Amino acid sequence: MADVKNADLKNLKGVSERDKQMIADAETLLGPEPKSMGAVKNYFWGRLRDDLLFPYPDIAKSSPEETAECDRLVAELEDYLKNEHPSVEIDQEQYIPEWVIKKLFDIGALGMTIPKEYGGLGMGITSYNRVLETIGKYCGSTAVLVSAHQSIGCKAVMLFGTEKQKQEWLPKLAREWLSAFCLSEPQVGCDAGGQETYCQLSDDGEYYILNGEKKWATSGAISGLFTVMAKQKMPDGKEKVTALVCHPDMEGIDIFSKNRSKACIRGTWQARIRFTNVKVPRDHLLHKEGRGLNVALSCLNYGRCTLSAGMLGGAKRAMDQAIKWSQTRYQFQRPLADFELVKQKIAHMAALTYAMESVLYMTTGMLDRHDEDIMVETAICKVFCSEMGWRAVNDAVQIMGGEGMMTENEIERIFRDSRINTIVEGANEVMQSFIFAYGGKQLAEKMLGIKEMADNKQFSIPMIKAAIPLGMEVFLGMRPKAPAVPNVDPSLRPAAERVCKLISELTYQFKIASKKHDAAIVTRQCIQARLADAAIYIHAWNCTLSRLDHEIKKGESGLEFERNKAAAMHFFDLAELAIHDCFRRLHENADDTMAKAAEAALAYTETLPNSDFIISERSPNAKGTGRIPKQNHIKQFPGTGRGVAGGTGRENMNQTIEQL
Repeated sequence: MADVKNADLKNLKGVSERDKQMIADAETLLGPEPKSMGAVKNYFWGRLRDDLLFPYPDIAKSSPEETAECDRLVAELEDYLKNEHPSVEIDQEQYIPEWVIKKLFDIGALGMTIPKEYGGLGMGITSYNRVLETIGKYCGSTAVLVSAHQSIGCKAVMLFGTEKQKQEWLPKLAREWLSAFCLSEPQVGCDAGGQETYCQLSDDGEYYILNGEKKWATSGAISGLFTVMAKQKMPDGKEKVTALVCHPDMEGIDIFSKNRSKACIRGTWQARIRFTNVKVPRDHLLHKEGRGLNVALSCLNYGRCTLSAGMLGGAKRAMDQAIKWSQTRYQFQRPLADFELVKQKIAHMAALTYAMESVLYMTTGMLDRHDEDIMVETAICKVFCSEMGWRAVNDAVQIMGGEGMMTENEIERIFRDSRINTIVEGANEVMQSFIFAYGGKQLAEKMLGIKEMADNKQFSIPMIKAAIPLGMEVFLGMRPKAPAVPNVDPSLRPAAERVCKLISELTYQFKIASKKHDAAIVTRQCIQARLADAAIYIHAWNCTLSRLDHEIKKGESGLEFERNKAAAMHFFDLAELAIHDCFRRLHENADDTMAKAAEAALAYTETLPNSDFIISERSPNAKGTGRIPKQNHIKQFPGTGRGVAGGTGRENMNQTIEQL
C-alpha cells in the first residue's frame, strides 16, 4: 500500500470528542512510530518477519563469557535460595530482612545489569531474567524486590542519566541503595499520562518545586533513590510529564505509609509518599523536561520481562511439584497421573511453561540486540506469561487438591503471588487494547487513507493498486496469500505452515472487523481483545517454533528435550484452537446480551448505599461516601516521614518491623 497517505484516526467519522482526545493522548504518550515495524505489527499486515524471529536468540553463542558468569551466579543463587533464604518467613511476617537484602547485594543480584565501570556486573537482559526466573522459583516477593530495583528503579538512571548522574548514583545502586519508581497515584493507575503530581521550576531556576502524592511505590520506604513522574507546564503552555530523581531525606518528603497488608507478594513493601514543596535540584532532572513518559515506557519494557521471568520460575516449580504429587498420590488403587483429566492438566502445564519460556527469552533477546520496535512484543510477553503462568499454577493447585492450599507446601504462596501479575505493569485488559490499537494502528491508518481518497475521488495508480487487494478481502471475502514459511527443520514445517495461514487470517479478520464496526471499533474492547489474543497466540507460536527449531538443530536429546518437544507440539494445537475461537467470536458472541446484563447490574447496584462498600479514595463522583474498612487485626506499616540524610533509606526499617 505504498504511496497512499496514512489518514489520521482522530478524523474517523463517528468518533466522539472524548475518544478523539483519548487517541490524541495515546499518540502523545507513545510518540512517533519507529522507522521499521516489529514482528507483531507485521502479523497485522499478514506478514512474517522471520529475520526477527529465526534463529532463536542464543546468548551462550553470542556472549559465552557472560553466559558462564551467569551460570555461576545462578548456581550460587540456587544454593542460597534452596538452603538459606527465608521464603516462608518473608511471606508470613510480611517483610524481607535486611540481611537478605545485603546478601543479594553481596552476591551481585541487585547490581547485575549496572555496568562494571559503576560497580555492577554489567550483564545483559537475558542473563538478568535468568536470575529473576531462579528467584521467582523460590520467592515471589524477593523477585519483585529485585525486579523493581533494576528494571524500573535504577534502569531510568542507566538509560537516561547524564554521565555525572551515573557516576554519582549507580555505584550506590549497585552495592547499597534500593531504588523505587514513583508513577502510580491515588487517581492514576494504568492511565500513566494522567499524573496529578506537579512540578514547576523555581524563580531562580535552581530547583523544581514538587507537590503531589504517589502510591504503590514498591520499596519506596526502603530506597535511597526514587524516580518521580510529575506534570510540568511547558513553554508552549501544554502540560507534559517530567522525570525527577529524589532522595528520601529531601525536605518536604513524607513517607506516610510504608506498606499495606495484602494477599500476595507479602514481603514487598509498597509505599505512599507525599511531596510538599520539595526542592529538587535541577541537575536531578532525568532525560529532558516533558519527556518523563518516554522514561517510564522505556523502563516498563524491561519490567514487563522481569515480571514474566518471576512468573515463569514460580509456574515451573509449581508444575514440577504437582507432577511429582500426581505420581506419588494414590486414589482408587492407582496414582493420580493415571487419570486422563490429570494428564490433561500435566500436558497443559508443560505446554504453557515451555511457551512462556520461549516468549520470555525471545523478548529479552530482542532487547539485548536493541531491536527498534519492541513495545508490542514486551506487552505480549507480560500478558502471555502472566495469564498462562496463572493458569499453570491453578492446574498445579487442582492436582494437589487440599494439600495444594496448605501453607507449608508453598504452592499456595505461588498461587497467591501469581494472581497480581495480571494486574500490575499494565492490567492485561489495558494491554489487550494496546496490542490491538498499537499493533494494527499503521494498517488502520492506511485503510482509512484509501477510504478517504476514494470518498474524495482522488484516484491514482498507487491508490488503485492498494485498493484492489483490500477490496477483494473486505468485499469479496478473499484471504491474502499466506507469508512464506520460515526455514525450519522438516519435522516442524507443518507447524510453520499452520501458523503462516493463521497470520493471513489475522490480517483478514482485522480488516473485516474494521469495516464492519467502523468508528465504533474504537470503543468495542471485546472485539479488540479477540484480535489481540489471536496476535498474542500467533506470536507465542512463532517464539515456541523458533526455540524448538533451534534445539533440534543443536542436536539436543534426552528426556528433558523429549518433554519439551511434546509440550511444544501440544501448545501448537492449543494455540490453534484458541486462535480459531478468537476469530469465531468476532462473529458469534454474546456481546449484545453482555451489554444489557452489565447495564442492568450497574443500574441495580446504583441503588445500593455507598456506605456499604469500599469506594476509591479519590473518586470524582463518590469521594468520602464509602465504608471505612476495619483494620483491627491487620498488620499496619506506619510511615516514618523523611529518610536519614545520606542513608540507604532502610534506617527506619527495623522500627516498623518491631511494631508488626
